[in-house]
Amino acid sequence: MQAILTFAVLAVSVLVTSFISGILGMAGGMILMGILLAMQPVAVAMMLHGITQLASNAWRAILWRDKVDWRIFRGYLYGALATLAIYAVLKLVVSKPVALLVMGLTPFVSLALPEKLHLNVERPGHPVACGSICTALALMAGVSGPILDVFFVRSQMGRHAVVATKAMTQSLSHILKIAYFGAIVAVRGSSVHPGLAGILVLLAFAGTSMSQPVLKRMNDVSFRRWTRWTVMSIGVFYLVSGLSLVVRAHVR
Repeated sequence: MQAILTFAVLAVSVLVTSFISGILGMAGGMILMGILLAMQPVAVAMMLHGITQLASNAWRAILWRDKVDWRIFRGYLYGALATLAIYAVLKLVVSKPVALLVMGLTPFVSLALPEKLHLNVERPGHPVACGSICTALALMAGVSGPILDVFFVRSQMGRHAVVATKAMTQSLSHILKIAYFGAIVAVRGSSVHPGLAGILVLLAFAGTSMSQPVLKRMNDVSFRRWTRWTVMSIGVFYLVSGLSLVVRAHVR
């Protein structure tokens, strides 16, 4: 009975969060990561999140493939691979409270950046920095959406190009995350049953496909407003969750 309930929660979560990510280009992954961390050990949560979000982002990239900015993606790739090499040497796996706190702090850190440090993925060198920073966060907390959004929010790209290019960069991050936790650090017990992974991938495809008509009806102003408010709200929730785990651990 417990296994059936766990599967049902995972299935609904993947479908709904893929739908959200398909509209906003992010946020859904943050929600899903929190759910997985509540139900699974960190390494298993990272693997499941990587598999399902890879499916969601890859399918979104395919749906909007003609809108992808490949110059930005190439720069992101170089930065991401450099960071992965560093993590591969360190073999770092953080605790659950740390992962939640990092997820919660990320949106606020992005807003606190001073004017002179404002980031724009269209500027020379910024895609490389974006890939490096986002990959570090993805391997530490499982998600990097809020910081990724900082690099795109001041660009002149339309919402379709933003969603498409983000989907490509996030697909790469999830591939690297799967490789890191599944092979490089190879945490015992982090393997995922192929049948479960297959079902969740199909649900990720479904949620992403359902979101396409909604994104078409939105305008760029409402797209950016909903993205920012959603991410900030999720950040507050994860900060509270992470702090509660830290307090609980010290009370024991």
